Amino acid sequence: MATALLFRDDAYLADAPATVVGLTPEGGIVLDRTVFYATAGGQPGDTGRLVGADGTELAVAGAVWSPDKTQIVHLPAAGSPLPEVGAAVTARLDWAPRYRRMRMHTALHLLSVALPYPVTGGSIGEEESRLDFDIPDAGLDKDAIAARVNELIATDAAVTESWITDEELDANPGLVKTLSVKPPRGSGRVRLVRIGDIDLQPCGGTHVRRLGEIGAVVIGKIEKKGQQNRRVRLALA
Repeated sequence: MATALLFRDDAYLADAPATVVGLTPEGGIVLDRTVFYATAGGQPGDTGRLVGADGTELAVAGAVWSPDKTQIVHLPAAGSPLPEVGAAVTARLDWAPRYRRMRMHTALHLLSVALPYPVTGGSIGEEESRLDFDIPDAGLDKDAIAARVNELIATDAAVTESWITDEELDANPGLVKTLSVKPPRGSGRVRLVRIGDIDLQPCGGTHVRRLGEIGAVVIGKIEKKGQQNRRVRLALA
């Protein structure tokens, strides 16, 4: 059975009851539903705990997708005893790092507005995040970029979601900014993340509800990674 992705409907849900429905040969734990985001799109998988009915806690060191992309596999910390299939647990996130990634991820959407070039790569971290851009010339001004992103954050625009079909996305290829990471597809529909009238693009990640939650950001080192590739680093101020 496919894992119900609770974080897609509510990224602020920090815990939820669930049932263990499977164990992988590698020792991963599959739940019927989860608040844990699995590694994808440059965003790391969440960490946290699975709390049993008797209060015992199993540390979750990360989360990844199953090979067929239908289930999320929770990776237990080394040496942790595995629960039995059918066991009732509470899936509980390490909230602080998740929330920082939500702020970072939303800020990267704004960075892609400040620099309207094709995105060739990216990574989301708690202390620093980055996007790689296909930019034909150098001379980027990091202070000007930071000023533009912070100007957008100051609008406190709402961040909302909607869904379109695969066919609708195919008919609107301009929605896709990333060249290296393709939008999550396969279910017949694709999730769009809209930031007011500022930005609209397909994305399966977790975001804040309003831009004001991001707070001020700074632009760090801008690196040349190829003839037309510039890596722009961003951090929460």
